[in-house]
Amino acid sequence: MAVELVIEGAVARLVLNRPERMNALTVEMRAELVTHLLRVRDDEAIRAAVLTGAGAHFCAGADVGKMGEDRSLRAGRQRMQRGSHEVVRLLHTTEKPIIAAVTGVAVGVGWSYALACDVVMAAEGARFGATFRRVGLAPDGGLAWFLARRAGPARGKELAFSGRVIGAEEALRFGLAEFVVPEAELVARAMALAAEYAAGPGFAMGLAKRMFDRAVGPELPEFLDYEALAQAQLHETEDHREGVAAFKEKRVPRFVGR
Repeated sequence: MAVELVIEGAVARLVLNRPERMNALTVEMRAELVTHLLRVRDDEAIRAAVLTGAGAHFCAGADVGKMGEDRSLRAGRQRMQRGSHEVVRLLHTTEKPIIAAVTGVAVGVGWSYALACDVVMAAEGARFGATFRRVGLAPDGGLAWFLARRAGPARGKELAFSGRVIGAEEALRFGLAEFVVPEAELVARAMALAAEYAAGPGFAMGLAKRMFDRAVGPELPEFLDYEALAQAQLHETEDHREGVAAFKEKRVPRFVGR
């Protein structure tokens, strides 16, 4: 399976398992993630979870190689976005602590998934980027919402406008990661922290998670509805088609602003 669910005591480990493609997300992977996250949400024996990637990377975002092949794929793109939004909602609203254990790259919607978790633990060599501009899109998967809340609107816009990739220490300074640890210790440290959380008062921690979500508005579902409208328009633009073509041809895109 492209997403594995491993239960270790009271902790679930969700593993994006497509290492040959840097765990780039497909429609099927999103569906598997939703299934596993529903299990995490509903199984009372699971009290905390860790989201990580197999191999050298956390997640390289959406599989750009499958974008822009045919106008008839519009419905497929919409399903993909709906799937991503459901993953983000479940990560963010499940009333159990969820830790993102990030190694290698977490870019595009892969970064959205990491920030949708409650805690980001990064390996020393981890890299993060809001790289949507490279394919003519705005941030997806609630990323603008998470960046604005964690790093502030001005820093979030700088990261999205530039599309630059930042390292683990810079992410830590910006409030976009809580821990930076040696890569060899990452999964063990994340699982140990999850086990510590799992031993806590689960109902109280779940309500605390809801309190923090409501401490600053608007709430995520309202934002995702707006994002879905914006991205639907952007998928039909010349700049998006040019960005995808440039990515596939390994050249610099020539954007025209429409």
